[in-house]
Amino acid sequence: MGRSRYKIYEPTHPHFVTCTILHWLPIFTRKESVAIILDSLKHLQRQDNLKLYAYVILENHLHMIVQSDDLQKSMESFKKYTAVEILKLLHQENVTTLLDQLAFYKKAHRKEKTFQVWEEGYQPKLPKSVNRKIQ
Repeated sequence: MGRSRYKIYEPTHPHFVTCTILHWLPIFTRKESVAIILDSLKHLQRQDNLKLYAYVILENHLHMIVQSDDLQKSMESFKKYTAVEILKLLHQENVTTLLDQLAFYKKAHRKEKTFQVWEEGYQPKLPKSVNRKIQ
């Protein structure tokens, strides 16, 4: 996630994050792809002390309010694991149209991979309520 213009300045505080599928492709129209997301979040809750306060999964992106001991590490793990599993699913189900698009829209600097699932970064935003004192 090093190329993202968004930075985490309070790594242990809750953040609103957005993760977007490359080129806004509709990956989460299958229950199996949504299950990959949910399984990954459950794993991170157990293994990485991830706190998941809220989430919404749309057809091509997701929003979450999350917190962990090291949010950048947790998000990198999340995106890496889910990308691998989503690609496995698409190959198993022979979804060639989406696979072709994930290869076509892949960023040019990503030479080591054939496909790219996620847009770079995850747009972390510190909720304003964390910064405000209750009056």
